[in-house]
Amino acid sequence: MPVRLLGTVLFTILMLEQGALSQNAVIPQANEGRAGRAATETLIGGGDLLRVSVFGVKDFDVDARVSARGSVSLPLIGDVQVAELTTDEAQAVIEKRLIDGQFMLHPQVSVFAKEYATQGVSVLGEVQKPGIYPLLGSHGLFEVLSLAGGTTQKSGPFVTIRHRNSLNSPVQVKLVEVGKSADANSEILPGDTVFVSKAGIVYVVGDVKNPSGVVIENDSDMTVLKAIAIAGGVNPTAAVNSAKLIRRTTNGPEETSIPLKKILAAKGTDLKLQPEDIIFVPNSAAKSVGRRGLEAVLQAATGVAIYRTP
Repeated sequence: MPVRLLGTVLFTILMLEQGALSQNAVIPQANEGRAGRAATETLIGGGDLLRVSVFGVKDFDVDARVSARGSVSLPLIGDVQVAELTTDEAQAVIEKRLIDGQFMLHPQVSVFAKEYATQGVSVLGEVQKPGIYPLLGSHGLFEVLSLAGGTTQKSGPFVTIRHRNSLNSPVQVKLVEVGKSADANSEILPGDTVFVSKAGIVYVVGDVKNPSGVVIENDSDMTVLKAIAIAGGVNPTAAVNSAKLIRRTTNGPEETSIPLKKILAAKGTDLKLQPEDIIFVPNSAAKSVGRRGLEAVLQAATGVAIYRTP
């Protein structure tokens, strides 16, 4: 008998020694439990490296890279589709293929993800160091944000998490709760994306004590009077009768006069501001903004310090 054929026969006999084949064996189904699958459970994808083994069968202990089509090539059973399955589900599929092919009766298959093609977690938005951070296994949201240097002064109230296996079902978490609540410290897995929203900010520039950007916290109302107060008030040299509100529109920035003197004296209606509004208080020596001055105001607003209200 040729050596290759003899080896195949011996290998088959070894696997059949686990017991006589039975038609009544309970076969685990790959789709069992999918309905109850955890939203954060990592799924196998193209490019992942799997360790597939069968207990007691040394020749069935292989590293298999998932192809672009989502399959792995295994001894005896050939290509097996494993993409979009959990490792437990992949084990069930491989076990069924071994039993259906009458290679084993009760194979104890183990599938372990040695390497995910997308091992990094993308941390984007208002964090100090946006980027992709290589992570293996499960980590808390607080830890992931810490890796990115924490949030910026412009961070908004929410963090949006898109899990690798449910990109169309984002999870939103209140940033203020992260680190305080176990529920808010969501589980982050390789391939997930974390996005920190940007807060609404209004800018106060010109002849005020502390030109600054003021964060609108938790969608609270921000008015001209409140913004001016946070900026430390106006200087004695300010031309309060010539204050302007500059608002960005689809047609470009628009300039509107503000009755700031009346507002400060509680004789005028305090105006509600929108995110990205700019309040410009000119110096009495330069009461007109003008086109070139408007560009200078917009430029100044980008470089001011950002303040958050208590």
